[in-house]
Amino acid sequence: MNPSTLLGMLFGLAIVATAIGISAEDPANFLNLPGLLLVVGGTMAATLISYPLHEVLRVFRVFGIVLRNERLYAERDINELVEVAKLKFQGQIGRADEKLNRIKNPFLRSGMQMVLDGATSEDLVTLMQWRISRMRAKERAEAQIFRTMATFAPAFGMLGTLLGLINMLSAMDADKFGAIGSSMALALITTLYGILLSNMLFKPIALKLERRTEQRVMLMNMMVEGVLLMQEERSPAFIRETLGSFLAQSEDELRDGDKKPAGRGKRTRGDSVRRSPKQTSQ
Repeated sequence: MNPSTLLGMLFGLAIVATAIGISAEDPANFLNLPGLLLVVGGTMAATLISYPLHEVLRVFRVFGIVLRNERLYAERDINELVEVAKLKFQGQIGRADEKLNRIKNPFLRSGMQMVLDGATSEDLVTLMQWRISRMRAKERAEAQIFRTMATFAPAFGMLGTLLGLINMLSAMDADKFGAIGSSMALALITTLYGILLSNMLFKPIALKLERRTEQRVMLMNMMVEGVLLMQEERSPAFIRETLGSFLAQSEDELRDGDKKPAGRGKRTRGDSVRRSPKQTSQ
């Protein structure tokens, strides 16, 4: 389980429950099943209209990814790449091929397979950067579904408010004072549900997915760099140090947000970063 996701959800629910418990005479008044069904059902219906069915169904799988603490195994990928590069550097192509079959990362495995098969640098970069672009587009589309749901939820909350006001005005004409209160409750509670779902569930999930995608893109670019160094017959020690520096810089960029690191190298070969031996040793 992802601790930050679980802690954020529990803390948010606790804050809302505490505020309701302190301010309301009867907290049960904030539980309105018709209003909740209107907001949730309307949001799902509008999402189904907006996206293909298979993409909407994938939302549940993506939600599971957010809840669990998914590891990216960067250190394991570096070690496996260096082991295969060492065998290739020593001319043991047969053993390198055997080791390659046990690598768990399919992106890294396909890149090193192309190196062992004698592919050119241009072909390597073209194929691997294309796969990175496809992965980024796919995961951004998944995050966009949650952003869309975050837009729809408050809108259906307002729809519930309008329905409640209409019912309230009708009850006033008929002098049904008992129905006025329930209609007013529906009018207000649906807006509350819409805002809560939008800002405490859908938007945070979208942001978390987008950050996860950027982390995966940086690590995949690191694998591209390592595969290119392997093709250039660089020593395994040089490859390990270069990828270690790449990983450290990537983590710094994620922590710093939009800040540009000083002395950053020029980008070449797609999105990958090349360093000179002098830069790597620093």
